[in-house]
This record gives sequence, C-alpha cells and structure tokens, in this order.
Amino acid sequence: MLTVEGLRVAYGDIEVVHGLDLEVAAGEAVALIGSNGAGKTAALRAVAGLEPGCSGRVRLAGEEITGLPAHALARRGLVYVPAERRLFGAMTVRENLVLGAHPERPDRDRLARVVELFPRLAERRSQPAGTLSGGEQQMVAVGRALMRRPRLLLLDEPSTGLAPVLVEQVYAAFARLREAEALTVLVAEQQVPAALQLADRAYVLEDGRIQLTGTADELTDDPRVRRAYLGLT
Repeated sequence: MLTVEGLRVAYGDIEVVHGLDLEVAAGEAVALIGSNGAGKTAALRAVAGLEPGCSGRVRLAGEEITGLPAHALARRGLVYVPAERRLFGAMTVRENLVLGAHPERPDRDRLARVVELFPRLAERRSQPAGTLSGGEQQMVAVGRALMRRPRLLLLDEPSTGLAPVLVEQVYAAFARLREAEALTVLVAEQQVPAALQLADRAYVLEDGRIQLTGTADELTDDPRVRRAYLGLT
C-alpha cells in the first residue's frame, strides 16, 4: 500500500530525517516508534504531503505520489490525523465529522458507521468539540478521517496530551477499528508499548534514521527496545 524510499526532510539547513525507507502492506498496521525528537512527525508529515523541504520517493498502491499536496493525497485515500487533532472547537462533534467527507456529499450511512465504531461520539454528537476530553477529541479526529473512507490512515502521536488510562482507551478503539474496517495504518508514536500492541510490524527511528525493524513481538522482546523504550531490563 505504501512504499517510501530515501526520504529526507530538512528545515532550512538542518536535516531531521536521513534517507528513510519503509513499507506498509495492504491491511497491515505498522508503527514508527522512537523518542521525542527522533523525526517521526517530520516523516509522517512528509508522506502526507505537508513538508515542502523533503526529497525521496513515495508510492501509494503503486502510484507515484511524490510531491503531491495533502489535499490531492486525501482524495487518493491517504488521510493524515495530526497529533494536535485540529478540530473546530466551536462546531459540534457531528459537524466536525461531516467536514471529513469534504468535498464529497456526506454519507449518512458512513456517519452512522463511524459513530458505531466510536460509541462515545453518539453521546456527544451535539456537543461542541472543544468541550470534549482529550481522548474524545482524538476519537473525533480519527472519525473525521474515516469519513473519507481512507485506504491508508496515518496517525501522528495519537497519545499526545492523554493520561495513561485514556491512551489505553484510544488504542483499544483503534484495535476495534482495524478489526471492523480492515484498514491499513501507519502510526508514529513514542508510547511504544501501546503502539506495539496495535502494530503487526514496527520501525525504530533514532536521530532521523531507522535503527531497528521487525515484528511487534520481535521488538517487544529485543533487549535494546526493552531497555530504551519499555523501561525493562
């Protein structure tokens, strides 16, 4: 579904991602894990068409999409959920979800399906999005992305600003979503245990370079990952 080759991202003269290569197969969940400042967000934003200062090649389902802007990628089924969520706080939950279908006419059946996947949103659908808890806002942001019927969903640090119990709830919702929708997911995350529970495979990014890769089980058992990211010896 996604192939990234030689991705480099720079801010001015400072390069923060150095020749990143990764692949995500259709129906697979892949995690890009690492500490804060490793380059995860820069890499995801570049794939999503939001970083002009980048080079390399990106293909979606075999189609060359290198250099295309974010709105063109969204229409091809690559949808990005930013860590900041970027909801319209004064608008209701339902209105935020409906916006996700733009420029297409909102599909009532699709809206009902999204609310079914995130039952909490049914209780909050008439509430201004800005009054929701952090976990609820994350569900709205993902639900808004699902209104586009994505082929590939990019999740950038979905645990940002959430208490541990809410991180568990959000990732439990992601697991239900994967099972129900058979989505292809690439998630960037520094909450490594949560990401590895969701993912089939993962890449470990350090200082803008891939240092390790393997299945979620392999990396969970890897002593380097256990020591650096899981707090275990």
